[in-house]
Amino acid sequence: MLIPKRVKYRKQQRGTIRGVAQSGNTIAFGEYGLVCLEPKWLTNRQIEAARVALNRYIKRGGKLWIRIFPDKPFSKKPLETRMGKGKPGPEYWVAVVKPGMVLFELSGVEPKVAEEAMRLAGSKLPVKTKFALREETE
Repeated sequence: MLIPKRVKYRKQQRGTIRGVAQSGNTIAFGEYGLVCLEPKWLTNRQIEAARVALNRYIKRGGKLWIRIFPDKPFSKKPLETRMGKGKPGPEYWVAVVKPGMVLFELSGVEPKVAEEAMRLAGSKLPVKTKFALREETE
């Protein structure tokens, strides 16, 4: 599971996700990428599920880069709890994802294999995604 080793502040405000990705929107390391098309929070479990699906399909043949990291804590009060008594501790961690952001990168495999692997990984995520080549994003 992806989780920060330590953070400066344990609790964060939720904030909003506006606009398109200004950084992390080009394929920098691999030949193929999985690009997000919607704004959303991705949990550490969802990222891990996509990573496992990718690795299983490519049979550990190529090199995989995870371009997002869940560094935002998500706090949630238990059900049927009265108001007040402060903010609870972090439940899980999320990565803030904007449209155009590259989620995963892959190299060292055939294009057909990469496309199918990215499709499988995208099906594990709660956002619409598309397969991209390095030339398309530059």
